[in-house]
Amino acid sequence: MPSFLVLNGPNLNLLGTRQPDVYGTTTLSDIEADCVTYGTEKGISISCLQSNHEGELVDAIHAAKGTFSGIILNAGAYTHTSIALRDAISSVELPVIELHLSNIHAREEFRHISYIAAVAIGQICGFGAAGYRLAIDALLGHLK
Repeated sequence: MPSFLVLNGPNLNLLGTRQPDVYGTTTLSDIEADCVTYGTEKGISISCLQSNHEGELVDAIHAAKGTFSGIILNAGAYTHTSIALRDAISSVELPVIELHLSNIHAREEFRHISYIAAVAIGQICGFGAAGYRLAIDALLGHLK
């Protein structure tokens, strides 16, 4: 059975109350529960982790090697700043999908830059919480 790590970065613990006009009103707990349920329907084991700390996210990526079949990563603001996350992804040789709730390409110019994109198999952005299901389907399709 495939297993995916759904990894969420800084400030995503505030979903539901943080800028609902940009990120919607769905909470991270709701998203994680939906991922687990949807994964079960698809025959995939899903584990979820959120951290506001870059090093903890790097550690989670490292620990994923040999444990998970792939990673769905919403790195939040670290997308635009973290070479450490990029290097961690390159190091583990797992397929990673970069995910964003909002369309980062339609927002501030600094959000157009992604250090993750070059080492990810693809990017999903702008579909809100539904993007997580899209990412699960895309990662599963990539593995087949």
